[in-house]
Amino acid sequence: MLANRCPNPSCEYFNRTLPNNTKVCPWCGTPIGNVVAPTSQPPTQSQPSQPPIQQPPIQQPPIQQPPSQYQRPVTDQPNYQAPQQTPVDYSTVYQPRVPYPPTPPVYTPPPQRGPVLKLIHSTGREFHLVGEGGYIGRRSQSPGIAPPEIDLTGIPHEGIVSRRHARIDWDWSQNAFMIVDMSTNGIYLNNNLLTPGMQYRLLNGDVLRFGQDNLVNFTAYVM
Repeated sequence: MLANRCPNPSCEYFNRTLPNNTKVCPWCGTPIGNVVAPTSQPPTQSQPSQPPIQQPPIQQPPIQQPPSQYQRPVTDQPNYQAPQQTPVDYSTVYQPRVPYPPTPPVYTPPPQRGPVLKLIHSTGREFHLVGEGGYIGRRSQSPGIAPPEIDLTGIPHEGIVSRRHARIDWDWSQNAFMIVDMSTNGIYLNNNLLTPGMQYRLLNGDVLRFGQDNLVNFTAYVM
């Protein structure tokens, strides 16, 4: 006995076994050639199968955007017009840049090295003056008074030295230290008594003596 099959190649039931009493394909409705009458039920009770009803797809309504608060009508166009400007002739405006002459480099001389004065006491103790000037003397016991730049406190016979015994300053024009006697006991430079208030050159290797008793002696070194 031949089974019923759908002869439509594009049908989903193509070449699939169908019930013997099927006359048409339940999917595509194509007539079935091999229709076999059923033997178990009388002909009066057999009813052909109806193809399924295909529901059309549900059309979704388009989503409508809410209207904006204000929509400009087509006829509502701006009436503003930009003012007409006269074109500029840049050929008369542009001026060529005049090159500046190069600036010659300015020579900066190197800084001059500050002098250093060293006084060596007869006991071998050294005293240094760093800079261009200062005082030679002893530290005062009174508070608030700055000590001299060369403080001779603690040397033997320090009582001969005044609080401000001498003033020493560097003279760039003479390239030497200048010493001024400001004491009460006097200063001897190379055994020559200095006049108070007058400047004298203090050169490398000079001998200084404070007081008349030859008790406080120094040798000067300029570096």
